[in-house]
Amino acid sequence: MDVSIEDLLPGQAESGTDLAPETLHEMYRYMLLARAIDERMWILNRAGKAPFVISCQGHEAAQVGSAFALMRGKDFTLPYYRGLATVLVMGMTATEVMLSLFARAADPNSGGRQMPAHYSSRRLKIITQSSPVGTQIAHAAGVGLAEKIKRGDAVVWTSFGEGTTSQGDFHEGINLAAVHQLPVIFQCENNEYAISVPQKMQMAVASVADRAVAYGIPGVSVDGTDVLTMYEVTRRAVERARRGDGPTLIEARVVRLTAHSSDDNDRTYRPQRELKNLRHQDPVIRFAQHLNDHDLISEAEDKELREAIAAEVDEATDVAEKAPMADPETLYDHVYAPSS
Repeated sequence: MDVSIEDLLPGQAESGTDLAPETLHEMYRYMLLARAIDERMWILNRAGKAPFVISCQGHEAAQVGSAFALMRGKDFTLPYYRGLATVLVMGMTATEVMLSLFARAADPNSGGRQMPAHYSSRRLKIITQSSPVGTQIAHAAGVGLAEKIKRGDAVVWTSFGEGTTSQGDFHEGINLAAVHQLPVIFQCENNEYAISVPQKMQMAVASVADRAVAYGIPGVSVDGTDVLTMYEVTRRAVERARRGDGPTLIEARVVRLTAHSSDDNDRTYRPQRELKNLRHQDPVIRFAQHLNDHDLISEAEDKELREAIAAEVDEATDVAEKAPMADPETLYDHVYAPSS
């Protein structure tokens, strides 16, 4: 069931109308950067240089739009493993992402101790998830509770796939946030596949947003391939959370443009027609067309931006690949307390 933004999250502005052209350019740059890093990671994996890739291709608009509605340095994000574009907007660099991919000692996420796509940064208020899906949802509720106890006004934002909404962590986390009216935004990035299982085979409801009513909170389902719509719905949810009105569940309907991960072959379970038509829903192409249609970027500017991003990814890859591995002597750091 589609529910309008206006019905559940009343507001004045239309999608993205309050954004300056410079901000729209910045959003586009982050979408292109996330896509370029992601594509490079696949190449490195196929070349035997990176152990594992789990892609955000097709999710960029949902993540960039939402992140731009948050306050960087103040609000907390707890992204899931596809959250590359989210962490880039919040302040993580291409080099830091590549350091994590290569498991180097300078990896800011874990010092090379965790598998790729487990993002975290104390400085940027990015809180890591664990490999079992959904744990970050309960953690988000906990961070929101702490913020309320402290009488702060930071918002907590967390993301997850639709398959995770069948996990207990999802229901427990949302229930806690709803009961205590916590400042948490729950973003489900629904790409219609829980690894290889289509949505209709693992939930009876037509929309994840329909589940919100059971907890007494707003739930809205929106086009997650439209970055401006994602910005607007998140902006309104942030305003609601910051003034003390509690959590919101956002279902961002996105498209997974790749296999589940570098260890998956989606041609074994996705229809050929679907695979053939995937790029027709590409959010990067869609936003590029929007900017072009509104005379907000020229062909020359677009080319220059893409070339600059390609150079940035090249440099990040080179720096990370040459960076030293962690010293074996540090194996037990952060695991056992040092002996006296």
